[in-house]
Amino acid sequence: MKGSTLSSLLDAREQGEAVVLATDLETGREQLIRPFQIPEGDGDPLVRAAREAAIADRSRTFEADSACTFLHVFNPPVRVIIVGAVHIAQPLSAMAAKAGYAVTVLDPRGAFATEQRFPGIPLLKAWPAEGLAQLGFDRRTAVVTLTHDPKLDDPALHAALESPAFYIGALGSRRTQGARLERLRESGFNDEDLARIHAPVGLDIGARTPGEIAAAILAEIVAVLRAEPVVPS
Repeated sequence: MKGSTLSSLLDAREQGEAVVLATDLETGREQLIRPFQIPEGDGDPLVRAAREAAIADRSRTFEADSACTFLHVFNPPVRVIIVGAVHIAQPLSAMAAKAGYAVTVLDPRGAFATEQRFPGIPLLKAWPAEGLAQLGFDRRTAVVTLTHDPKLDDPALHAALESPAFYIGALGSRRTQGARLERLRESGFNDEDLARIHAPVGLDIGARTPGEIAAAILAEIVAVLRAEPVVPS
């Protein structure tokens, strides 16, 4: 890899930006593509292939016009933002961090969001609307609300639904979810928007304990992340 290419790649990774290194396998020519900074309607087949590879999170070869190009995907880590420093958040944050995800626990309640309860996990003591605006969202972000408190969960869901986050999960019973959906509809979200919310959160594996529920949530995040992507044409 050329020094200039490596420098640009490191800069992009520091900024948390997805990049694809396209290398002509015959000539060795390198091109660094930032697939999500280029309009989706761009007609360049190589750019489209780089976007597909980045969305799938999978490096691949691309052949066109008698040329074979290797597309090496460098995606930023998946981010998991947990709203609510509750009991389930403790094992969930630890498991997600072990899986290699960049985890943040968001909760304005200082008695809950403590280093003692979440050793080694980044904590943001802020109200959800403020904290999520600070953290930002992208297509590699998962948001999970766990508080059961509409004052905390609803603003977080508002922000997540207006973002490209790939996963939105909300803890609560079906009855709680029904009331939550009505509030969100009254705020202007339609059925297509609300279908993005996974609730009750987590895969249905009969989980009961906080650790089991955390495992079910993380498994669902992985399942959604690794599902066959729908790539824009």
